Amino acid sequence: MLLTSLFAITLPLKNPVLQFSLILFIILFVPLLFNRLKIPSLVSLIIAGAIVGPNGLNLMLRDSSILLFGTVGLLYIMFLAGLEIDVEDFRKNSVKSTLFGLYTFFISITLGIAVGICLLHFPLLSSILIGSIFASHTLILYPVVSQLGIAKDKAVNIAIGGTLITDTLALLVLAIVAEISNGEIGGMFWMRLVIGLMIFSGIVLFLFPVIARWFFKRFDDNVLQYLFVLALVFFSGFLAEAAGVEAIIGAFLGGLSLNRLIPVTSPLMNRIRFVGNAIFIPFFLIGVGMLIDIRAVFKDYETIRVALVITVAASVAKYLSAWITQKLFGFSLDQRRLIFGLISAHAAVALATVLIGYNIVTGTNPDGTPQRLLNEQVLNGTILFILLTCIFATFTGQKGAHNIALAESAEEVAENRSGIEEERILMPLGDADTVDELVNLSVTVKSQKSRNGIYAVHVADYDLPDEMVKKTGGTILEKAQVAASSTDNSLTPILRYDSDVVNGIAGVVRERKITVLIMGLHHKNSVTESFLGRSSEDILERCNVTTMIYKAVQPLSTIRRTILVIPQEGENEPGFSLWMQKVINIVRNTGSRLIVHASRQTVACIRKSDCWKFFIADYRVFRDWDELPALSKEIRSDDNIIIVMSRKNRLSYHNKMSKIPSYLNRYFTGNSFILVYPVQSGMPEETSGMSSDEPKRTVFIHLREIGRQLGNIYRHKEKESVGE
Repeated sequence: MLLTSLFAITLPLKNPVLQFSLILFIILFVPLLFNRLKIPSLVSLIIAGAIVGPNGLNLMLRDSSILLFGTVGLLYIMFLAGLEIDVEDFRKNSVKSTLFGLYTFFISITLGIAVGICLLHFPLLSSILIGSIFASHTLILYPVVSQLGIAKDKAVNIAIGGTLITDTLALLVLAIVAEISNGEIGGMFWMRLVIGLMIFSGIVLFLFPVIARWFFKRFDDNVLQYLFVLALVFFSGFLAEAAGVEAIIGAFLGGLSLNRLIPVTSPLMNRIRFVGNAIFIPFFLIGVGMLIDIRAVFKDYETIRVALVITVAASVAKYLSAWITQKLFGFSLDQRRLIFGLISAHAAVALATVLIGYNIVTGTNPDGTPQRLLNEQVLNGTILFILLTCIFATFTGQKGAHNIALAESAEEVAENRSGIEEERILMPLGDADTVDELVNLSVTVKSQKSRNGIYAVHVADYDLPDEMVKKTGGTILEKAQVAASSTDNSLTPILRYDSDVVNGIAGVVRERKITVLIMGLHHKNSVTESFLGRSSEDILERCNVTTMIYKAVQPLSTIRRTILVIPQEGENEPGFSLWMQKVINIVRNTGSRLIVHASRQTVACIRKSDCWKFFIADYRVFRDWDELPALSKEIRSDDNIIIVMSRKNRLSYHNKMSKIPSYLNRYFTGNSFILVYPVQSGMPEETSGMSSDEPKRTVFIHLREIGRQLGNIYRHKEKESVGE
């Protein structure tokens, strides 16, 4: 029966299960095979599409399913570009991006028109379409940039911002030429276009973020969030088409509108990248390959001539733009290569332009055939042009991208070797409800790019049965591992037996050389119920590491503003730079606006730092802790409050800090907050609340600790003997 079914298979394949299986095998094995030949995976998928497509072995047709997934893949690339772009850097470089987009467009379209008239001997409208093909480009290299982790490089930001300008202008030229050919251009066309673009931009950039923030605050299901994001992206593509431009513009703006709500470190971002890179983007590349008909290209000399002329001319135009950008903005050679790779590949917009030009009939030839705006030689030549530019762009751009990524890695290694302490973050876990947000905060505050360095500990009493410990502690630690892995980070679980929770946590901090301790508070509890009691004070006194106490009322990604309150003399504490960098990481990864409340001296100190001042939106003078209740009048529902505290009798400590728990419980119950206890001078690595005028108490505490440790060892040995 099986053999009969196999022999009954005809080409092209019709069975959807078999079609999908073939494509998955192509996505899986073809890049592995071509990598041995030093051919980039992007190019290998395009070549594979040409081989299995209707113009190759005819294994598959470029049917509606390929078109659907290919369209999704193209929109996905533009969506990721908008989603991963550094918004603050994008704003700072908006003038540069606009300038880059404008001169790239005008250089390309001018050279395209000249080539069309002088070398290809086309009429003016046909030459303008050739220029439009030159001006547009597809960010086919962007998946490589994203995977290498250099999406926030300034050259990438400028290239992506310029892409929005060039593709929009190229598509507008296409729409205008099509209207002129139909004889329908007039005032109504321009009015419809302008009004449509204004309505579309307003809905996507202003309404979408409000809807998304409302959704993310109320629904934390991973599948629902992903489907919601996809729905918004493709609806923004539809709105763009309704406004008179291509869907890729809508996808980019959709990603830009959700940029602040989907942090790079979030599990949702990891899922978006994974699905796009695994399925949708490879489908698009294979679909592009299926367009290539090598036999048609070599039918006559004119097709080859057109392909070579437009390939060389378009590449020269894009290289000239990349060279000007390098000289104008002081970029490196690798950044120039990267820019050229991003802007020199032509696929979607070029294909749409040539197909529209081919379908516009302007008259009849002497032999009775229809006279088209772009003839068959241009159509076939453009297909080869797409293949060649994708290959050139990938090889050149990938080399620059790899060199930039290697340089960044070398800098990080050099920093580590220069004595910078390895980052180690510990989360004591006892409540399953706080696990996800604690892991999210840990990933958000991480500075080093290493996927390791996050630890979670559950302290269990020796007297509890092993089954109960494994059921509770094991379940909580497993949940933490899953949450960390969803962000592509590795978490080390620690199940520790100790009769005292504080002692267990302090032991892990000492043994693992922890640098940051993050403790959670359930959103239904008040501060005084669970924290800042005796056990918390013991942890703060015995663990002189940067400590954060976090109460999450809403997800970090939905925070609009971060309100930072710094005590007087806080800038003079030894841990100031460390916790300040963690706050900056929160702001950078959540896209929130940072407002600093501090003394004039502290504000002046922060303003001197080039690393921090660009992330701060505003400064407010904070004179006394009694002003904290008045601050509640300025606090909004989507604000996150970070209050820098101090251990007792230290430089920045003030007696009025004892009122902060009551202030938080009374005035800020509807807000997330983080209490930060910095590393402070004058403290040993581990103390037990000792003071110089209490020698008897000191001796008693040491004896108590020794007795507790001996008791733990005895109970542990007793459990082992019972188990045997």
